[in-house]
Amino acid sequence: MENKDNYLETSKAERSVWLMKCPGLVSRSLKAPQLSSSSSSSSASSSQAVAKVILSIDPRVSSDDNDSSSPQFTMELVGTETGDVPKRYSMDMTKDFVPMSVFSETSQGKLVVEGKILNKFDMRPHDENIENYGKLCRERTTKFMNKSRQIQVIDNDNGTHMRPMPGMIIAAVFNEKKKAPAKTSDTKRTRRDRGEMEDIMFKLFERQSNWTLRQLIQETDQPEQFLKDILKDLCIYNNKGTNQGTYELKPEYKKATDGTNP
Repeated sequence: MENKDNYLETSKAERSVWLMKCPGLVSRSLKAPQLSSSSSSSSASSSQAVAKVILSIDPRVSSDDNDSSSPQFTMELVGTETGDVPKRYSMDMTKDFVPMSVFSETSQGKLVVEGKILNKFDMRPHDENIENYGKLCRERTTKFMNKSRQIQVIDNDNGTHMRPMPGMIIAAVFNEKKKAPAKTSDTKRTRRDRGEMEDIMFKLFERQSNWTLRQLIQETDQPEQFLKDILKDLCIYNNKGTNQGTYELKPEYKKATDGTNP
């Protein structure tokens, strides 16, 4: 612990500091003058102001009204390099936050406490700049979506850029999607009671004399094999003729269903 760089400098620990959350456009505008001043040896440019904070207090409002009497903070960018960036912003202050301190580290690795957070601000465009700020956001989104593409001619066209090299993984082989196993049509169908299904089958054949297996599955929503077992007992399968590929009731069941009709 003899090295002084291992100590934490706390001489500024009680200094009050403001914490401000600002849009990226404002952050870049505030940093631009700092970069230009760092490259300039002029003392005037190094002390150039980048923004000013305006504190507004209404003396007519009683201090008992906490919301109305609270001071209003506004920031105005004074730099001339802001371009189309709105220069006026409202700063919403809040004191309800976890106590925090600001630390810094020099290029030599020395740690310094720069102060403690007194007020926290959330910056938003001023009412008079809302429309202009929205336009900038839309332009930024459009610029991001329209990515520029560039065509470059390869000088060395002997094929070395396209030739597979040792250790390269051919993506096309590994990106092939495995075919998902086909789901059977009976996975979600629940078998009814045998007697109940026979009554349903008789009613279906009263409505229509010939049915295909697919039609019966759609009408009854029953497993295919279960329907085949019932059809084997109740029906005959037409292998030829005008009704080829369909089922119809056996003669004895036809007479039974006809006898039940009034």
